[in-house]
Amino acid sequence: MKASPMLMTALTLSAAIALWGILDPQGLGAGAAAIVGAQFESRGWFIMLTASGLLFAAIYLALSPLGRVRLGPEGSEPEFSTPSWIAMLFAAGMGVGLLFYGAAEPLTHFATLGAHAPPSRAAGMALFVTYLNWGFHAWAIYGMVGLVIAYFGFRRGRPLLLSAPVRDSFGEARWTRAMGWIFDLLAIVAIAVGLAGSLAMGVFQVQTGLAGMFGIAPSAGLTAAVFAAMCIGFAIPLRLDLGDGMARLSNIAMALAIGLMLYLLVFGPTSYLMNAIVTGFGRYLAHVLPAGFATAEFLEEDVVGWFQGWTLNYMIWWLAWSPFVGVFIARISRGRTIREFLAGVILAPTLFSLIWFGVFGGLGFYDSLRIEGALAAVNLESLDATTFALLARFPLATLTSGATILAAFLFVVTSVVSAGFVLAMFATEGDENPPVRLRLIWGAVLGALGLAMILVGDIGLVRSVIALSAIAFIFIVPILVLCLFRSLRRENDQ
Repeated sequence: MKASPMLMTALTLSAAIALWGILDPQGLGAGAAAIVGAQFESRGWFIMLTASGLLFAAIYLALSPLGRVRLGPEGSEPEFSTPSWIAMLFAAGMGVGLLFYGAAEPLTHFATLGAHAPPSRAAGMALFVTYLNWGFHAWAIYGMVGLVIAYFGFRRGRPLLLSAPVRDSFGEARWTRAMGWIFDLLAIVAIAVGLAGSLAMGVFQVQTGLAGMFGIAPSAGLTAAVFAAMCIGFAIPLRLDLGDGMARLSNIAMALAIGLMLYLLVFGPTSYLMNAIVTGFGRYLAHVLPAGFATAEFLEEDVVGWFQGWTLNYMIWWLAWSPFVGVFIARISRGRTIREFLAGVILAPTLFSLIWFGVFGGLGFYDSLRIEGALAAVNLESLDATTFALLARFPLATLTSGATILAAFLFVVTSVVSAGFVLAMFATEGDENPPVRLRLIWGAVLGALGLAMILVGDIGLVRSVIALSAIAFIFIVPILVLCLFRSLRRENDQ
């Protein structure tokens, strides 16, 4: 395996960030928070404009005649079945975040908005904001980046890299090679740091769940044991073929998540939850497009800070993950049409997210508005404990908590496996089946970065580090989409 300049530079940068986080975790977190805060103040409008622009671009492509263009030669067939395809893209794209934030995020928004609106209205607004953060905009970011990579990879015969659209659209000039090299390098760093944050989040949640199940206090030893188990868990499938490793684990994780959601829906206040889901769904469809242009500029200072810390941070988070998720989705989507691709990538996961947060968030609101509000108190103290406190209110709490722990574990493993695969692809100039050794090297780097994020400790600071790694993508992604439209127009004119 030849050590290319790209590989060595990317490994050096990633290792330096990991070392900084291990030696001075609070310095890394505080520095990232300061830089990201300044960027949100000056460029928040552009972040929302970029996310909304990607959603409108996806709508246009799906509905236009260009939606019939196939991602590959005419007559090519998809490699994976549609259910496995959706499970893999969903597990790679969000996975553990749904388990972590299912009830925690709506309750957090409820606490903030409750100071400015009556409780019932604050609950509706909190659910809408959660839908905004996890819905169409998030998956449009993933979908459009994935579409760009898939189109140039399978339709134009280019490697599955962020540099491919620029070099294909504008030729092999010195400036296009330099720009493409920078795009690929920034993508590698964003993928590595973003996945490390997800790994840390998974460790925190699994640790909290295990501590509650066995009646012990969370400790450094338990954290280390969970982290070591996850590292072993993703090292094994990194050695396997993508279909063997990812498809099976993703299907198991999704089955556990769906089973958990249905259990809570059936054994919880079903009518209340269905009312929340239907009402929230209607409110979201009615207001999602204009809300994508909101910046909270003229509201109270605490609301502006809340908006920046959640919605802006999420949009940057999805941009940070877009090279990884986009390349991975592209890798598993050969043979699908643009319309089929965008419908599957945007509609199916968004619908599931709306139902998921309607169930978990609805249960949180039911507790706050109809019972004693104990979940809100738990949430205020520890976000990663909220899901388990919710499950403790239902029968078979040990079983459901165990299923949540296993699902979180598998979601993290599948995300790291996907990321290791994609990082190895970038380091080998787009090889769709990179060497096992290189995948394992990147798995080790992700583990080191994950340890750094765990040492940072505070989820808010971890999110800031992820956002810092992705700031450049608010400028890069629009360039990639322009390259896509330029190429599609030329193909349509021929």
